Amino acid sequence: MLEIRWHSRAGQGAVTGAKGLSDVMAAEGKFVQAFSVYGAEKRGAPMNAFNRVADEKIIDHSKTMVPDYVLVIDPSLAFGDITYDTKESTKYIISTHLSKDELIEKAPALKGKEVYVVDCIRISMDSIGRAIPNTPMLGALMKVSKLFTIEDFKTGITKVLSKFPQKIIDGNLKAIQTAFDEVK
Repeated sequence: MLEIRWHSRAGQGAVTGAKGLSDVMAAEGKFVQAFSVYGAEKRGAPMNAFNRVADEKIIDHSKTMVPDYVLVIDPSLAFGDITYDTKESTKYIISTHLSKDELIEKAPALKGKEVYVVDCIRISMDSIGRAIPNTPMLGALMKVSKLFTIEDFKTGITKVLSKFPQKIIDGNLKAIQTAFDEVK
């Protein structure tokens, strides 16, 4: 089973990103879960979202997991404890303007971990016009995880986004592609 933990602030789209990823995976015949855990539900409060993806029915409905991927879409959260309940092979994709070396220097808990960086906030501002970094993070995840080719993922996410105006869909597709191309 594939497990993903998102670290975000309320309002940055982690729940929507987790649900979008689950929708794309479910359309491919996978069994999925997408859920979130947060406190006061105030915009800007730290929160987590989660995905589980499997080839068979998922019977575990707990929030406890040992993720394969940790996605951090708010840069400030990378300096907190994002490495808890992980395994040696967990990969971290972090939205930041810092280089990987600068980030690890400032967040020593990431030393020795498999870390990827991409500036999802800048990408979302440039592509969508708002700091909603969830879809750029999905593009970076596609590059690192190789769950889908970028074209297949963009086809799947276009169906998920079909309720939005074409301008929004196009901006999100651009953000996904840019993050896919820029993640290091």
